[in-house]
Amino acid sequence: LDVARTAREADIRKAYRRLALLFHPDKNRDDPEAAAAKFQELQNAYEVLMDKHERAWYDSHREQILRGGDGTASGADGGAAGTPTSVRLNSTSSAVSATSSVPVDGVDAPIEPGPLLIEVGTEVCRKVGGIYTVLKTKTPVTVKEWVGRHAFVGIYSRKHADLEFERLQPSVLAARAQSALRDKHGIVVHYGRWLIDGYPRVFLIELESAARRLDEWRYDLLRGIPADVHDSDLNTAILFGYTTALLIGEMVAADAKRRVVCHWHEWTSGVGAILARRWQLNVATVFTTHATLVGRWLSAARVDLYGQLNTLNADKEAGERCIYARHYIEKEAAHAVDVFTTVSDITALEAQHVLHRRPDCITPNGLSVDRGDALHAFQNRHALSKETIHGFVKGHFYGHYDFNLDETLYFFTAGRREYHNKGIDMFIEALARLNRLLRDDGASVTVVAFVITPGATNNFNVETLKGQSIMRDLKRTCDGVVAGISERLYEAMARGEQPDVASLMTDEDRVRLKKRLLYVTSREGMPPICTHNVTNDATDEILVHLRRVQLFNARTDRVKVIYHPEFLSSTSPILPLDYPEFVRGCHLGVFPSSYEPWGYTPAECAIMGVRSIT
Repeated sequence: LDVARTAREADIRKAYRRLALLFHPDKNRDDPEAAAAKFQELQNAYEVLMDKHERAWYDSHREQILRGGDGTASGADGGAAGTPTSVRLNSTSSAVSATSSVPVDGVDAPIEPGPLLIEVGTEVCRKVGGIYTVLKTKTPVTVKEWVGRHAFVGIYSRKHADLEFERLQPSVLAARAQSALRDKHGIVVHYGRWLIDGYPRVFLIELESAARRLDEWRYDLLRGIPADVHDSDLNTAILFGYTTALLIGEMVAADAKRRVVCHWHEWTSGVGAILARRWQLNVATVFTTHATLVGRWLSAARVDLYGQLNTLNADKEAGERCIYARHYIEKEAAHAVDVFTTVSDITALEAQHVLHRRPDCITPNGLSVDRGDALHAFQNRHALSKETIHGFVKGHFYGHYDFNLDETLYFFTAGRREYHNKGIDMFIEALARLNRLLRDDGASVTVVAFVITPGATNNFNVETLKGQSIMRDLKRTCDGVVAGISERLYEAMARGEQPDVASLMTDEDRVRLKKRLLYVTSREGMPPICTHNVTNDATDEILVHLRRVQLFNARTDRVKVIYHPEFLSSTSPILPLDYPEFVRGCHLGVFPSSYEPWGYTPAECAIMGVRSIT
């Protein structure tokens, strides 16, 4: 590293960063092999010198090593101190300190030697549905178990990557695979870390860079099976599958002695599993289905799926619903892998009849439970979340905010956008009937019901943003008036005077408050039932249903509805809460799914101390 033997950690880090950038394979196209060897040597040196125990061992055995020995003179040290230099030079085992798996100054740490696990999914760094939660929740445990020998592969989406992805200079193995895809196939792969607990490595593939080969790959994969060329989900699955298989192939080629396990999640990534078998890649393969395509479609069509499993002809049903090509991918992936798994007994039964392979084992999804909260801290988190929701409700219903929040209940349903399968239709129908009952009874309670599911939108609607802006301005005005009153009260009392309460508020204060009051009460029309501008407003199933049952957020309605067609985020300008914190602030989750082999939502409610109906 070209530093003195007495160098401090800061000097070592600075030298490593300078030399790593200088000798990175991407910067040395003329002789990439020599650069890669030098780069690996730099990483090994850095890891040793940043570990005080490793550094001390080398210092104590320096003379022996320089004389051509291995540092293990007879009787020199016992135990770990006697480890041969040849072993210590490859000190990227699980015993190495944590610094070896953490990036330094934008350059990633090398992948440790030993078996490598590569997990593939379209929801890596890209929240679309429940698979995102599956991957995110298990990552801390997976990273810990695999000790620096784990990486995700996903789809690059700038919208999501800007929030969840940290770009890094890859280490040698990753750099070779990344360069090979770019140089041989023109495919752009971004490398870095996923910004979640566990901080896992991740490759994100730009599918647009491979789009020119879609027709070729579709023909090669389907081999005469009819498919809709405009099926965007199918096209994405094909592009992602081929680019993923090419990436894995290059990683295997770059380190032929390393054993590799590849785990594909859901049919959308399953093309890669099929190609791994066709191309005879030297990898062990696992495919997990969390629900079957045919099962979802039949349930959405209100077919009694579980009552017909024994007589079900899945191929015929898929063909009639024009999803045979998708079904083919899912079925072939299940048969192509060494190990086929699913997440529940009921999904295993379904897979056996739909995909014609019995899962080798069931791997139930889990949730990471934080048991560290004391009761008062748990209650405080609920109270803080509820206050945030209160603030949103005040803004959303400005001009119509005539109900008592202490007598208001927050209900919600959330999940993938499947109107019937997720029971959104039943939830809305129940809300309409509840509204009628509460009005007829003259009840003082108000229910604010949220429907959280992603849809096609053109940003927030003006009324929603305006309401939050008005409430923020009103809060600032009131805080300013209160601060002035407090100062005048303090000044009078400091002089020993008993102030006249009426004199504490100035005429200017009264004018400011009156203006704000007029603004708040001058709303025309009713509060919106949707927070966003929905692209297909006239045909959106949820909006159509809400209008049909006349849930319009009228003053007389005791059930108010808020349709939020986007996943929640703490960065939102209207409801700044991530989903878990939102759940904490609600009173009841409602999940009347007609097709739910294994759902996270009720379990999440239970863990966060919120009641649910399912």
